[in-house]
Amino acid sequence: PGSANVIGGTGVVVKTAPKVVIDEMVVREPSGMKIAFGENPRRVYGQGLKRMPSTRMGVAGVLREWLQKAKGYMEKRERLKDDPEKRPEVDLKLEALVPVIKGEIPLRAHAHRADDIATAVRIAEEFGVEISWEHATEGHRIAEWIAGKGVPAVWGPSLGSRGKWEMRELGFDTPRILYEAGVKLAIQTDATGSNIRHLPIAAGMAVKHGLPYEEALRAITINPAEILGVADRVGSIEKGKDADLRILDGDPLELRTKVEMVLIDGEIVYRS
Repeated sequence: PGSANVIGGTGVVVKTAPKVVIDEMVVREPSGMKIAFGENPRRVYGQGLKRMPSTRMGVAGVLREWLQKAKGYMEKRERLKDDPEKRPEVDLKLEALVPVIKGEIPLRAHAHRADDIATAVRIAEEFGVEISWEHATEGHRIAEWIAGKGVPAVWGPSLGSRGKWEMRELGFDTPRILYEAGVKLAIQTDATGSNIRHLPIAAGMAVKHGLPYEEALRAITINPAEILGVADRVGSIEKGKDADLRILDGDPLELRTKVEMVLIDGEIVYRS
């Protein structure tokens, strides 16, 4: 889901090898609930549609309001499960949030600024739900605090435009600072906005700026798998896991390295 809405919708983890039936591509569904802080929802609603939310406080208010609605809805339906006449009718919007309230899936918070993620984490704690920080542009400002909260950070995109004001502090030192503080770190490209093939370049640049090489590899393999809740199947080469492999002719983070072969579920889907 995109970042125009405060609550964008549920996410799903899929494999990109085509199948006749889409269900065969799904690894985990749902995998999280997308929420958005910062410029995007304020610009779309406040500046574009001239309606709430038009401020950062408004964004927080909308999220808190809907989580509270979902909590009350879930509790009432459970309390009245044996009384169908009084039990609330199914509300599909609130049903989508029930797995968040139950702790089955996390909130995945689009946020560049430190103050925005701090607000998101406070709201998550208020409702006792899990949360991850997507983008983490100002992670260097708040690394110790985020580490103390046990919130993972999915840093990036790092190779695109800095046209948004809230991305003015984008820098390749941030992954190292987050790692040194003890934050579970993943690196992303925000595809399709920035091509997924740039992922090794972003990880390599983080290494150049002090992130240990092995941690950079973890940040594009097992760490994101753990954050997405699919590490039992993918993210590392282990007995019993899916045979999703990329065969290279050199260092994974080296710019000149070429992909020789790709396997998904043990089947060759690409050969150079």
